[in-house]
Amino acid sequence: MSAASAGAGGARQPGQAQRSGRAERADSGAWLAVAAGTIGSFMALLDVSIVNASLPTIQGEIGATGTEGTWISTAYLVSEIVMIALAGWFQRLLGLRRFLLAATILFIAFSMVCGVSTSLAQMVIGRVGQGFTGGAMIPTAMTIVSTRLPPRQQPVGVALFGITAVLGPVIGPLLGGWLTENISWHYAFFLNLPVSIVLIALLAIGLPAQKGRPELLANADWWGIFGLAVGLGCLTVVLEEGQRERWFESELILQLTACSVVGFIALAIGQFTAASKKREPVVYLRILRQRTFGMVFLISLVVGGALYGLLYLIPQYLANVAGYNSLQAGYVVLLSGIPAVCMMPLFPLLARTVDIRALIALGLLCFAGSCYLNAFLTPDVVGENFVWPQILRGFGQYFCMLFLNQAATSSVGKEYAEDAAGLFNGARNLGGSFGLALVSTLQERRTTLHLQQVGESITANSPRGQDYLGGLASQLGFGDAATGLQRAIGAFGREVERQATVMAYSDLFWIFGVILLCTIPLVLFLKPLPQGQKAGPAT
Repeated sequence: MSAASAGAGGARQPGQAQRSGRAERADSGAWLAVAAGTIGSFMALLDVSIVNASLPTIQGEIGATGTEGTWISTAYLVSEIVMIALAGWFQRLLGLRRFLLAATILFIAFSMVCGVSTSLAQMVIGRVGQGFTGGAMIPTAMTIVSTRLPPRQQPVGVALFGITAVLGPVIGPLLGGWLTENISWHYAFFLNLPVSIVLIALLAIGLPAQKGRPELLANADWWGIFGLAVGLGCLTVVLEEGQRERWFESELILQLTACSVVGFIALAIGQFTAASKKREPVVYLRILRQRTFGMVFLISLVVGGALYGLLYLIPQYLANVAGYNSLQAGYVVLLSGIPAVCMMPLFPLLARTVDIRALIALGLLCFAGSCYLNAFLTPDVVGENFVWPQILRGFGQYFCMLFLNQAATSSVGKEYAEDAAGLFNGARNLGGSFGLALVSTLQERRTTLHLQQVGESITANSPRGQDYLGGLASQLGFGDAATGLQRAIGAFGREVERQATVMAYSDLFWIFGVILLCTIPLVLFLKPLPQGQKAGPAT
């Protein structure tokens, strides 16, 4: 038994884990269940970013301002991260099959609400529902792999799940941009209907019926449920909206921060009271004390921050500096998904033959190296200059995310697979919120700093500034010196601002690279997978 398992006191009932005497090869039903988990996870992760390219169009049609429109994305992220954390408890309460079928049916309904929305309130309600129901599909995909496949075949399931985590956020903006440009933004939501119907069929066939545990309601960890919902929900809103609200200058941010602290205190109370009253907490946080899983959690936070931060940063640069539209920028972002697709067949072999610590360290190094290649931007850099950094970033994401998945499923006992899946995936999403907060905060501050520095070093009265203005004035005046000078001064200001913006983007790539490099030593705290245990969870 793993350390996490032993430390938990064996509170889980034996029926929660798969029988130890199962066959070494999964049957077709198990693979259908894995396919269902993969499709559900991919669909939920896709919906995180599929509306990003469509936001300006959606805002215009439903009458929302730019600030109000950000809630279309924030509502999904907040509800999703709360459900990811609670998914293990709901799975035990209802049974995996019943829980996923209910979540999928509701996901269809809320997607249709979004697709037919004519107001901001209707759209936000739909997105909150999508987030809750979609969040149920992400950690349960890992649970299916851990409990339905024998150890020897689990690397295949881990690879399939890992590929969704890499490709979902990458394909989302491209698909959303294409649908908006060629059909309508409504189909970014209507697309979920046929996919979900297939998902329901796979779940019904592939997952066996399981008895729920309704007694959990009578003896539930309500402190923990309240704490997770309030703590994570408010923290995510703080990270998403902090920069727009000027952080702690805002009364709203101060109130939400206080609520988040209260929520996490309630979660801690729930952990202690559950132990003293010999009942199950909503999530077994004690598995974070297990060395390998604790390090996997921390590394996942960092990788999630870099993944979502750069997925936001690169399209922003291409749009604001290079003049790309959302569809063109989506093609550049998609390049990072190519290595994962090409390398996926090698995952089982690598998991069996190479130390997992070396593979994760290699992934972090590639990820950091790709950031360093983008850390010396100039205003002349365009999409083709991102090709090799994106390819290298793709290899980094492949090694980081897939082998972190493997480390997560292998570091705790099968009876804690639901909790491990929720915490691991929650760490990636929470890290993403931290990454986006870092980008939005530093982008504005570093741009202002560089604007001051460039403006101080090259002014309109300096010899270099006068030479530049003189040349521009002669080109733009068309014989009228006064008009030419006025236009040249305007062009001069825009160029200074453009240079400062590019320097701020370079700083952000450099900062993400440094953070990823500093994370590599954490890999040393991971344990190598035991011989004969190369592919499965600890038992």
